[in-house]
Amino acid sequence: QVLLVESGGGLVQAGDSLRLSCAASGRTFMNYATGWFRQAPGKEREFVVAISGSGITKNYADSVKERFTISRDRAKNTVLLQMNSLKPEDTAVYYCAAAAQRYNTAPQSLDQYDYWGQGTQVTVSS
Repeated sequence: QVLLVESGGGLVQAGDSLRLSCAASGRTFMNYATGWFRQAPGKEREFVVAISGSGITKNYADSVKERFTISRDRAKNTVLLQMNSLKPEDTAVYYCAAAAQRYNTAPQSLDQYDYWGQGTQVTVSS
């Protein structure tokens, strides 16, 4: 069992930066693919970015390329999402998810993830 806890959300202005953290219990977490998804009011949950268990493969949604960066901090059993140049359309609840047995891939589909956090709100004002 893996328990995921997100943190780092908040209210910022357009152009600002935020760094989200996904902290996990379970020593095998760092071998799992980890993804970030987001859900805006009235919309479906959508893929943002993912990193493979190895940390080598990363996939980004087109809407966040060049602005968001995902990384692992193995010492802290944490996955980080650095978000720069935030836009109002980035406003959403951001969820961290882990996919077991995905050491070499970084899935983009929700149904490939086994564990989910509770989410953290990110609000970007114009």
